[in-house]
Amino acid sequence: MSRSSRLFELINILRSHRMPVTADDLARQLGISPRSVYRDIETLRSLGAPVDGQAGIGFRLGGGFFLPEFALLPEEIDALILGLGWVRQRPDPALARNSESALAKILATTGSPSVGLEDLPPFFAAASVSQRIDPPQVAQLRDAVRRQRKVKISYEDARGSISERTVWPIAIVYFDDVRVLAAWCEARAAFRHFRVDRVRLSTMLEDRYPGRRHALVQKWRLQDRDWRALLTISGGAPSYQRIDPPDGGDSSKDD
Repeated sequence: MSRSSRLFELINILRSHRMPVTADDLARQLGISPRSVYRDIETLRSLGAPVDGQAGIGFRLGGGFFLPEFALLPEEIDALILGLGWVRQRPDPALARNSESALAKILATTGSPSVGLEDLPPFFAAASVSQRIDPPQVAQLRDAVRRQRKVKISYEDARGSISERTVWPIAIVYFDDVRVLAAWCEARAAFRHFRVDRVRLSTMLEDRYPGRRHALVQKWRLQDRDWRALLTISGGAPSYQRIDPPDGGDSSKDD
């Protein structure tokens, strides 16, 4: 992370907290030393940021700095809160943590200083009950999608057979109870879908895959028009039987 990016992130962290944040906590979140935090705080102050600090208590960003107020309608704010509430209830620690931060930033820039995380509308997103926990590699797979990097995976299908693949991850589909990676599989020379909870090992490679992810996503949508059918409903309960087709099938939709 460049220093300019780190300064922006430091501002965002301070803005997302109403109470002062210690240098040690800031250092942990930014992945730097407390000494670097102190230097960055002084840089922000020299740029005019109203950062208050007190020894033993921490730092706090004053109001009215940098970001303009969002011109959001009440219904737009409600929609954002509901969407982020759904994310917070997914079993993905990284997304849940960042949804809290995103919500704090949105509420801090609505123009109403009385609105806070404790002042939510009288409705909430209710996630389905699930015992399945997202594996740690889901965050790495999201990063690979963003960076358009190839990924080497070990994948276990529904019968317990394990195969080694090199894939070009283009999207992660979030069903209530299952995450599905959509990717171009080099071994099959076709688009394939992989349940993330069956990815036993993933390694992001240095190689970027050719072309633009946007173009690949469009091709995927055209070739797999019924990709939403990965989630089928049987007797009112979700079923994921199409994720792993029988051996010998040449479907470009599932794996």
